Order: sequence, then structure tokens, then C-alpha cells
Amino acid sequence: MDLFDDDLPQIPDRVYFTIGEASRLCGVKPHVLRYWEQEFEQLKPDKRRGNRRYYRYQDLIMIRRIRALVHQQGFTLSGAKHRIAEEDEARVEATQDDSKGMALREVIRELEQVRRLLSD
Repeated sequence: MDLFDDDLPQIPDRVYFTIGEASRLCGVKPHVLRYWEQEFEQLKPDKRRGNRRYYRYQDLIMIRRIRALVHQQGFTLSGAKHRIAEEDEARVEATQDDSKGMALREVIRELEQVRRLLSD
């Protein structure tokens, strides 16, 4: 999945983007973005005065991810939701495995220090 489609402009290094800017940067019409907000729990722009939406960088990455699944790979919205949920779950599991591995390495390191102290 190509989130950085050559047809799409580079996302500027900013904190917030309006719905118009998000639409232009992601190649998705504003009404589609509003609909996707209802369909994808991961897509939650900040809402301020007058219910104006402000998207963060990670929101734009999610929009591009959804767009790639739906428009480039032919997923339905339901299929895209399932795929994103699976990818997110796999990412969480990998992170948990990483932290377990780091904790295990720390325990091994401490045990080796204890062994050295006992053998001295």
C-alpha cells in the first residue's frame, strides 16, 4: 500500500490542517472525509469553534491509508476497516513483544551481574 502516492502532495510539517487542506493533501473530497469519520474510529479530528475540524498529521496518514485500501486496492469500507484493525492489532502485538523482549534482556543482564558478584 503506497501512502505516499506520487500524485498526492507532500504533507507539510504542521500541527493542524483544516478539512479543505486535508481534502487537497489526501485526494479525498470533504464530504467523504466527514463520512469516513463516522465509519473509522481511528479517524477523529479535533473539533473547535463552530464544529470546525482540525486534522493532525496522523489523521492525514490514516486518510491516505483508507484511500489506498479503498481506491487503489479495491476494498469495501467494511473490508478496509477490518484490514486496518488487523494491522493495528499486529502493530500492538509487535510492540508488546518488543517490550517483553527488552524486559527479558534487562532481567538477563541483572542476573549476569548477580552471578558475577557471587563468583567474585
